[in-house]
Amino acid sequence: MIQKKGLSILQEKDTLVASIDIGTNSTHLLIAEINLDLKTFSIKFTDKSTTRLGEKDEEGNLTEESIQRVLNTLKRFKDYCESNGVNQIVTAATSAVREAPNGRDFINRVRSDIGIKIELVSGSEEARLIYLGVLSGTALDDESYVIIDIGGGSTELILADKKDAIALTSSRVGAVRLKNDFLDSESISEERSNFLRTFIQGSLEPAVGKIKRRLQKGKTVSMIATSGTAISLGNLILSDLGQPKQKMHGYKFRKESLKIVLDKLIKMPSSEIKKIPSLSERRAEIIIPGALILNTSMNMLDFNELTISERALREGLVVDWMLRKGIIKNEFNIQSNIRKTTIVHQARKFGVDKERTEKVTNIAFQIYDQTKNIFHSDNDSKAKEFLWAACQLYTCGKYVNISSYHKHSWYLIQNCELLGYSQSETNIIASVVRYHRKNLPKKRHDSWQSMNSKEEKTLVLEMSLILRLAASLDQRPENLISSIKIKLQKNILLIELLPFKSSHDLLLERWNLELCSKVIKEQKNLELKVV
Repeated sequence: MIQKKGLSILQEKDTLVASIDIGTNSTHLLIAEINLDLKTFSIKFTDKSTTRLGEKDEEGNLTEESIQRVLNTLKRFKDYCESNGVNQIVTAATSAVREAPNGRDFINRVRSDIGIKIELVSGSEEARLIYLGVLSGTALDDESYVIIDIGGGSTELILADKKDAIALTSSRVGAVRLKNDFLDSESISEERSNFLRTFIQGSLEPAVGKIKRRLQKGKTVSMIATSGTAISLGNLILSDLGQPKQKMHGYKFRKESLKIVLDKLIKMPSSEIKKIPSLSERRAEIIIPGALILNTSMNMLDFNELTISERALREGLVVDWMLRKGIIKNEFNIQSNIRKTTIVHQARKFGVDKERTEKVTNIAFQIYDQTKNIFHSDNDSKAKEFLWAACQLYTCGKYVNISSYHKHSWYLIQNCELLGYSQSETNIIASVVRYHRKNLPKKRHDSWQSMNSKEEKTLVLEMSLILRLAASLDQRPENLISSIKIKLQKNILLIELLPFKSSHDLLLERWNLELCSKVIKEQKNLELKVV
């Protein structure tokens, strides 16, 4: 353990915790900043090295070459942690070390040579940590989920919901293992690919059987895929579909798209696969066996679509540490406020004025509640959730520059980590902020082109109009407006501003609100009258 001298790490407001995942294919480092007030964490730094610990000798032992690669990597990771004030390092070694006869010797060697204590986790414990990692970055609905993590030496299948893991499984079939055992030629024949599908199916049958037995009848089930294999395949599918590059976290793709990419890869010689820009040379070597595992899993479990999660074991180690330290009480705490805490964290990060934000949010919600069927027809309050997030972050661009801060806010929201929100939902929040002032959307705007549907564009226009009105009333540090009243008389929108005290002069607020009349006329064909 690395600990700051003379100070308990839990006495500090923010604590840096590093997690190290020693896998079959790669060794990963993640440094997380734990916010003890919000009881959440943000990722500050990540690094990885393709150490290929799964390359073993004829007796199944870890080779000296692969051990040395990991030792060099761990020494570099530890030096980085010590140089950057990391308080705690937690580690996990998975299938490669689990199965090797000299796995314990390797662990002891790391402890004596590097000074890092490695926790050797079982297959089911690895699956549990993956589940915790996914929970920390994805807002799960009230349904069941099958989570798949394709590693180098094993594949974990987890049946879970937002409250608990229902089934934890680990199968001894992974991308590196298949490559080492069955693939040694320049290209894969149809006969060999069929053999691999059959082998994968046989290897996964016990896990899939357990998952199916524990599924509740009539309950909706969705699939989530983690790991480098899933992310790499998502990028390949994105490119194949001709879609613009985007974050993979929350990206959805269909099984047909996966099959098309897989069929193309199988027909390509390995030398050509290595030339694909989105694949590293090491990833290119194992992308086909990884894709075969994913495709076969989707077939066996009858899934036609999945969602990618960029969070998995490394983040799960951080969550597990927080659970053991009592920072969070149980897994459900992670889910219960994941969207709220990530928005609050980003607002704090960019120095947003909390009191003024609360004032604008209150006004925006009053406008929202009184303009149903006038400005919007949001029946399930989903748009109101996006409006809340936009209200919290609409001034974050002032962190960059006050001039055109709405554009800076759009950029920051697009590129920061909003946990629990998909890429399309992040686009919506960013675009509501982008169009709350100045000009309305134009076709050439990147922010407008990022909208996936007419419904999303309508939502952005409606919620940005509400935010525009609310923000126009934020003209002073103190809050002079107790409430507002809105009425529609024919084509005239009457807005009455009620001050806390009759002596309060709201001339400035009225003047700024009246500046919104042009946009109201253009969007809703209504005349604005402020009284």
